[in-house]
Amino acid sequence: MNTPRLLSYFFILLALLACASSAPVSLVNRDVWVPKILCPTSSSVWTVGGTFTVTWDVTSKPSQVTNSIGEIYLRQGDATQSTPIASGFALADGEVDVTVPDDTTPGLWRIVCEYLDSVVVQTEN
Repeated sequence: MNTPRLLSYFFILLALLACASSAPVSLVNRDVWVPKILCPTSSSVWTVGGTFTVTWDVTSKPSQVTNSIGEIYLRQGDATQSTPIASGFALADGEVDVTVPDDTTPGLWRIVCEYLDSVVVQTEN
């Protein structure tokens, strides 16, 4: 057998082994749960330095939630504040108290949470 043909067989066998070893061993059901924020609404006005309650709908919670701990940030335009205004809370609780940081510029802000819906609120001094 000539060397080029032997190398071709070797690389075909190597490719087949690579495909077989990358196949998933088992499939796991994954949840997707993005609860709707009930409060605040787009007509809410928050005072800089004030504490407010964010609530969300937990009635459609799946039986298994993979990422059950949330963080909430304030975002204005493309800029998200580096420190969350709430973190470490259970999404199943349906609410968390947040404090608007004293260094927040008044204006329109979006409440952003990786595992919650989002909503725009007005902040003022």
